[in-house]
This record gives sequence, structure tokens and C-alpha cells, in this order.
Amino acid sequence: MDLGIKGRHALVLAAGGGLGSTIAQTLAREGVRVTAADVDAEGADRTAEAIQADGAEASSVSWDLGDIDQGRSTVERLAAEGRPVDILVNITGGPPPSPVSGQSPDLWRKQFESMVMSVVTLSDAVLPHMREQRWGRIITSTSSGIIAPIPNLGLSNALRSQLVGWSKTLAREVAADNITSNLVVPGRIATPRISFLDQAKAEREGRPVDDVQQESWAAIPMGRYGRPEEYAGAVAFLASEQASYITGTTMRIDGGLIASI
Repeated sequence: MDLGIKGRHALVLAAGGGLGSTIAQTLAREGVRVTAADVDAEGADRTAEAIQADGAEASSVSWDLGDIDQGRSTVERLAAEGRPVDILVNITGGPPPSPVSGQSPDLWRKQFESMVMSVVTLSDAVLPHMREQRWGRIITSTSSGIIAPIPNLGLSNALRSQLVGWSKTLAREVAADNITSNLVVPGRIATPRISFLDQAKAEREGRPVDDVQQESWAAIPMGRYGRPEEYAGAVAFLASEQASYITGTTMRIDGGLIASI
């Protein structure tokens, strides 16, 4: 299937590894020009180099998502270089595992800046170009915790949930300009983040990490973790022309994990 996005330019956050890198490479295989962004400059470079090795066009940038001004200036610089953002894929790093109670105000503020305000301000920065050309895609990756809160991920559950109302409201505001805004929700996808969380749970409970993984797989109807390529394929579809009538929605890519309707 031709997704109809060849020649578009995508800015993919957290593209230095994990889901972000896979999404960047998947979009590039569809002919999308990609800018891979990450606080890890070497990781972003590796993703861009992998895309270039496959014969596609890519560049890399590095910034801390908590630096709001740098995000805006990066979008302006990309536009000045002839690469205004047509497709924005918002992915933010997860906060440390913790209960929701008893956390310091400074920690809440820091995580709010990097997980919520970075997404809001960056999306605002790309909207003028999208509105001018009457085409755009804003896709925000969140967490299954926005539907069913995950124990000991209190900060993530609370802060990512704010993006649900934001994305839905934004979708209605920009739909007339042929711009879509959607959320994607990963279940348990085989990434370094999931390995970290499994290891943290194993250490917290004094159990072998293999036991934690087996227990986790048993809770998933498909009996396994998802592959990053499966998640990236769903994101690429939402970026496509075929998905032009899908907006304001939340797509679960979870192997049937989330039990609610």
C-alpha cells in the first residue's frame, strides 16, 4: 500500500533508540524525509545514519525536551533549511518508577515540563506551517497507563493523562485545516524501557527477571510482547493519506492487554 506521504518531512522525538528509532526508520521506508531528535546526540545520529544507509534522507538534532525554547528554535531552523515539519511524532521519556504520592513539587514540575509542555509547545510551533499548507499529522505516543493506571508508575499515569484531553481538543480545533491529532497507546512492546521496568520490578520484589517477564506475557492475550515494528507500522498508517479521516482518537497497540472496552 502506498501511504501517500513520500516527500513529506517528519520530526520524530526520542528517535535515538527504542520505539522512536523504529518509527523514524519505518517512515523513511515510506519515502518520508526524517529528522531524528533525542537528548542522546549519538543515538539520534545512529538512527539518521541507519536511514541514510538504506538510501533515504535523514538528519539528526539533539535537545532536552525540558528546554522549551530550544524546541521552538529547532522547528524554526528546520523550516529555514527547507524542512518544515509536516508530520510530528511526539514521544517523551518516562519518569522514574514511583508511587503517585509523596513526590516533591520540583520533580512534578520537571517531569511536567519534559512530558507535557514539551509536546504542547512543539505542536504549537509546527501548526502554522501545517495550517498554511492545509495538511499535517500530529501523533503522540503515550502509555496504557492513561486507560488503566499502572502500579508504581504514578508520575507517568498522571502526567500522560493530561495529553488525552489536549490531543482531543486540538483535533477539533485543527480538523478544518486537514490536520489530524491522534494518540497511540503501547501495551508492552519489547523495548529497553520495558526491560528496565521488568528489571526494576524483579529487584523490588526479590524475584528473577525471567519470572516477571513470564508473568507479564501471561497477562497479554497474544502471549508475548509486541515488536517495535508493529507499533511503528500503526504510527505510519496514522501519518498516511489513508488515515486522513481519523482524528481525535486513541489507538491501542497492545496485543489485547487492556481489558476495558
